[in-house]
Amino acid sequence: MGVRAGAALSTARAIVTGVGGQDGSYLAELLLDRGYEVVGVVRDATRDYSNLVAVRDRIQVVQVDLLDRTALHVVLREHAPQEVYNLASPSFVPRSWEYPVETAEFAAVGVTSLLEAIRDVDPSIRVYQASSSEIFGEPRETPQTESTPLAPVTPYGVAKAYGHFIIGSYRRRYGLHASAGILYNHESPRRPLDFLPSKVAHGVAAIAAGREVELVLGDLDAQRDWGYARDYVEAMWRIVQQDEPRDYVIATGELHSVRELVEVAFAHVDLDWREHVRVDESLKRGQAELHRLVGDAATAREELDWAPTVSFDELVGLLVDAAGESVS
Repeated sequence: MGVRAGAALSTARAIVTGVGGQDGSYLAELLLDRGYEVVGVVRDATRDYSNLVAVRDRIQVVQVDLLDRTALHVVLREHAPQEVYNLASPSFVPRSWEYPVETAEFAAVGVTSLLEAIRDVDPSIRVYQASSSEIFGEPRETPQTESTPLAPVTPYGVAKAYGHFIIGSYRRRYGLHASAGILYNHESPRRPLDFLPSKVAHGVAAIAAGREVELVLGDLDAQRDWGYARDYVEAMWRIVQQDEPRDYVIATGELHSVRELVEVAFAHVDLDWREHVRVDESLKRGQAELHRLVGDAATAREELDWAPTVSFDELVGLLVDAAGESVS
């Protein structure tokens, strides 16, 4: 898979922005397992990042605002990383309508600020940018590939599209080893309850434990391409190790509806979902809802030797089991 020599030696050092989130924490664990020194960048170093409990004493956490280029210069010079993974960004799409300016600052301007700092300090640093299927918005083709035209419809998608384009711009103009992973929905027990699979998993676990009697949801016909977060951070690392930088779609290639998600989740605890789910029309997202977002990861399979290892049913079961432990 074109892995560069020495990529996993103990001298390798990586900076991970957004290290306290789902992806950042899993990526930190993966890098540590492969002999890296890991520096995690967060916006507020005083917070208790529960996702980092397993590795907090093995990584260095620093507080840096991605919009502060001076601070970025300092952290890059001080830690001299060979790789930078930029995962810092608001990630809950509906909230981007409430905070569109903040979303644009961190998902768009912050990427540019980081690239400028890397170009100034050490252009040999390899960069991974967390792109998103939301850049396709209402896609012009299904499934989507790396060449599908971008047509974002939410503030989050628009900001991510900017970040995606600027990575390509710096790659072409300055020769940076800068790549983007166009990641489709990926879940884990570390996802906040704002995200539907986590909401469903915790609701099912609470009902199975006798603590709740119903789960209130919106559009049961909405569909998503859902994968497992640990699989997706593996793809991030493989992208950065390639001899030549480029962008990759990372997805399962399977569409599943919310109804399927609910059915599998309740079946996992031997319950009939129809006896416990109530649909609330006010929870439907409306015209800005995205449609037919399903990725074709053929390029990643061929060039990265990457493929999902956890099926949809296995993922749902994993989420429900983890939620059950938290409510027991």
